[in-house]
Amino acid sequence: MARSTEPRTQATLVCLAAACGLLALLSACASSPATTPAVRRPNGAGAAGAPSVRAPTSGAAPVAPAAPAAPPSPRQTADFNRALGFMRSGNLTEAELEFKQMTLEYPALCAPYVNLGLLYRKAGHLDQSEVMLRNAVQRNGTSAMAWNELGVTQRMRGEFTDAAVAYQQAIAADPNFAPAYRNLGVDADLYLGDPERALTALERYKELTGEDRPVTSWIAELRQRTGKPPVKPANAPAPAPSAQGAPAPPAQGAPAPPAKPQRGA
Repeated sequence: MARSTEPRTQATLVCLAAACGLLALLSACASSPATTPAVRRPNGAGAAGAPSVRAPTSGAAPVAPAAPAAPPSPRQTADFNRALGFMRSGNLTEAELEFKQMTLEYPALCAPYVNLGLLYRKAGHLDQSEVMLRNAVQRNGTSAMAWNELGVTQRMRGEFTDAAVAYQQAIAADPNFAPAYRNLGVDADLYLGDPERALTALERYKELTGEDRPVTSWIAELRQRTGKPPVKPANAPAPAPSAQGAPAPPAQGAPAPPAKPQRGA
């Protein structure tokens, strides 16, 4: 359970985690080629059981640009880009209908489900967001992005243990997917009361991203709470030799000290 008061750095990181991952790539979620296409939507029909999205009162709508590593079919790309155009123009209802139609025409793709999950989350429909994101990971269990977004929605619903599992699935799918480590750190510390797990996740996140603030302050606080020594800066000067230690060698070019005379010389 979250503490009643949080350091500023922690509150900031929570905000970053909640906003994480508003981009869903078509290729990142593709699990197989397109299947038999269906007829284009009649009267805006689409995925069953999902409410219509209304534009939020403030904030930008999530946008998911298609930048495939392995290009999908031209028709898939055209349909996906058309839906993105509606999202960018603020026409969320039409974008929702386009993505719903894609779930009918290309049921093997998880990207339309991810984008529907993001749209429903943005509109405050968290139950429907989780349904869409679960559909996404069922279609492609190796999409770190889909697992991460499922975890974000679950955290917002108060399903903190399930969220941690989803973030771990994202990490298993892609060990270099930095947002999942950040979200896992937030979830583990503030909601699961597991500072050791949070520290491990956030240190890995910093290692991947090089981010300084606010994560560095949170890591320092976690190390203090878990009894670990603070991390020394990489450019910290070497400690000065002890006063009781061996004398320093002569500087380069300095004359050597005179030899000790031998007895009877």
